[in-house]
Amino acid sequence: MSVMRLLVLGAVRQHGRAHGYQVRNDLEFWGAHEWSTAKPGSIYHALKQLAKEGLLLAHEVAPSTAGGPPRVEYELTEAGEESFFALLRTALRAHDERIDVLTSAVGFIVDLPRAEAISLLKERVAALESWAEEVRTHWTPDSPPAEWGHIGEIMRLWTHQAESDAGWTRGLIERLENGAYVMAGEGEREVTVLPEGTGNPFS
Repeated sequence: MSVMRLLVLGAVRQHGRAHGYQVRNDLEFWGAHEWSTAKPGSIYHALKQLAKEGLLLAHEVAPSTAGGPPRVEYELTEAGEESFFALLRTALRAHDERIDVLTSAVGFIVDLPRAEAISLLKERVAALESWAEEVRTHWTPDSPPAEWGHIGEIMRLWTHQAESDAGWTRGLIERLENGAYVMAGEGEREVTVLPEGTGNPFS
């Protein structure tokens, strides 16, 4: 999965309509340029590519104040909306997504209804537990741990990561079950993006 697709579609969706500089500022404010491939050039490229694929609709608006070409604003098409939610659901339920993809998905988890988010996360826990059990059953040597050698550290790493990830996911499930956050369909919520004209302290 391309983390850029999820990030850019999600950032545009939060605004309704957004131009490239807004999307860039939002993603930099979230630190995405540090933990993902969301660098300025790739963000603008992704916007144009997603529009070319029919996932975003491009609108030319007022000319640039700097005298350049008209600024372009983007909004999700119906196909873009479907693609965003498909990417989000896949990232939340999978046990083997890269950390940047999972991080992006958690950032947009409030766009899902509470019950659906919890259900997807429970699928993730089950997948992590199944993976850890597979490693213990089929990959871990039959000999005592002291005889595994350094290769045995790989099995320890995999099972440790799976158990740690499952523990974090259970904690998030519990917080959601206890009413944390304003989820989709539960009323108005603050959108933590930079208002128009606000400088980005992290850029």
